[in-house]
Amino acid sequence: MSNSGQSNERAESPAASAGGMPPVSRARRVAQFWLKGEPFVWATGAALAATLTMTGVLLGVVLWNGLGVFWPSPLEAVSLKDGDRLLGDVNDVQYDPHTEKTNIKYRVGNSELQQPFRWVAADDIVSVEYPPNAMMLDRMRDLQYIGYLRSIEAPGLQLALSDEPTVALAAALSAVRARREAELSELTAEEKRAAQELHRRVKYQLIRARYQFRQLSPEDQEGGSRGRALAEKIAELERRETELKDTTDRLRAQINARMQELRRNVAVFVDAAGREKQIALLDIVRFTHPNSMTFWAKLKHYAAKVWELVSDDPREANQDGGIFPAIFGTVLMVFLMAIACFPLGVLAGIYLGEYAKSGPLVNLVRVAVNNLAGIPSIVFGIFGLGFFIYLVGGQLDAWFYPDRVAAAEPVFGKSSILWASLTLGLLTVPVVIVSTEEALRAIPRSIPEGAYALGSTKFQTLWRVLMPMASPGVMTGFILAMARAAGEVAPLMLTGAVKDAPLPLDSQFPYIQFDQKFMHLGYHILDISCKSPNVEATKPLVYATTLLLLLIVLGMSGSAIWLRNRMRTRYQSRAM
Repeated sequence: MSNSGQSNERAESPAASAGGMPPVSRARRVAQFWLKGEPFVWATGAALAATLTMTGVLLGVVLWNGLGVFWPSPLEAVSLKDGDRLLGDVNDVQYDPHTEKTNIKYRVGNSELQQPFRWVAADDIVSVEYPPNAMMLDRMRDLQYIGYLRSIEAPGLQLALSDEPTVALAAALSAVRARREAELSELTAEEKRAAQELHRRVKYQLIRARYQFRQLSPEDQEGGSRGRALAEKIAELERRETELKDTTDRLRAQINARMQELRRNVAVFVDAAGREKQIALLDIVRFTHPNSMTFWAKLKHYAAKVWELVSDDPREANQDGGIFPAIFGTVLMVFLMAIACFPLGVLAGIYLGEYAKSGPLVNLVRVAVNNLAGIPSIVFGIFGLGFFIYLVGGQLDAWFYPDRVAAAEPVFGKSSILWASLTLGLLTVPVVIVSTEEALRAIPRSIPEGAYALGSTKFQTLWRVLMPMASPGVMTGFILAMARAAGEVAPLMLTGAVKDAPLPLDSQFPYIQFDQKFMHLGYHILDISCKSPNVEATKPLVYATTLLLLLIVLGMSGSAIWLRNRMRTRYQSRAM
């Protein structure tokens, strides 16, 4: 063994001496491998790949389930072994490895007659047909109806007879909608004007007059000129209130009577089990024949459903229809949040980065700002409820609207889009502060020193030199803050977001009702996914709304990134 070891050493020594380098041991090569940082390069690359993969999977799931929500699926007429029949489209297919059986989930609709979804074992299916006359209806109530059209009973409409069911139903729907527009549009507008005057003017004027009358002394109430004037005003307002209530009741009765008359025009359908169902033509939003539709017809239907989603109001407890109020509320809330937090965060970052001297207090403030960014959002919601609504809003009402406080009709002391925006602004302002301070710190000190040497003041240097160069970094913080605020839900549940609310708009200045509650896409997703009466039916709408929220966030963030890049190119070239 010793001879062989010596011979190996003799064989290796010429090679080592020929290379001019001593032999490197394995342990030293491993140590050099770690010292060069190769494992860390691979680890960071793997982390980036894993992050991109998870992001891609998330977007893929949302896109796959969100984009195909409104595409018409074929309706299957299924016959089962027990003699039962059903009509619907395939919603899900699952394979059970334990029983080695496949189960199919059908959406059969008709929720007022049966469960809208039904599981069927594939082995129990005898036959599957695709009847061309099978019809799916979108309705104002009870979601979809799936069945066959039997007849149209429209005694109040003058319709041209047609043997084609689709043509006949389309003509009947057009006729009843035209008649509703002709007979009810003027009445509805008049009723709306009377209700607005009653609730927005007369009601609050009466509350103020009664409050002012109660503030008078007993002598002034009995015989003073001020008391008599207020008493006359109250009597006039009460008379006007009674008149408007009578008007709205009369108009509402007329509208209901004409609606009942129009509801006599019905379409008679029959489902797969042979059950007959009369559906008022006014309740039918649209109808389709999925099994006989061409590609272009399906594409037209898809476009109509997408347009309905982004432009109409929700219906049927947010389970169907559009989400325009939620879209508008989300965008408006983000803009109000940006107006509230961006200037405040930038000014605070400028002070900490340029004016504040290092010391225990400044260091404590920096630590507090950094910690604020990690506090759970629900804590900010509780703070917004207690500080903005109860304290600030309650105090504003006590100063400017004591009459409304006495009548338990607060203006600012309640949840609203204003306080929700300020709460989210407080949630995101630490990100803007930190990004502003870091952007200013990244600028070489030779640049401000050169400006000082040329005679510029500190404010001139900050305004004309430092802030333009730091603006891309500041915009980065603003983008992160905006993206986070758009998706937050927990603070909004306590400060202003609700399940159903009209647009917070007004025809008078300032045109935005800051004291009104609003709808939000994130809260809408929470509502229809967890609180809906039929979670299975709203699952497709959850993906569609999620996709829309992602598109809105990406659109706003993309616009801010484009602006940041333009600013970076402009000010970097100026600095060169």
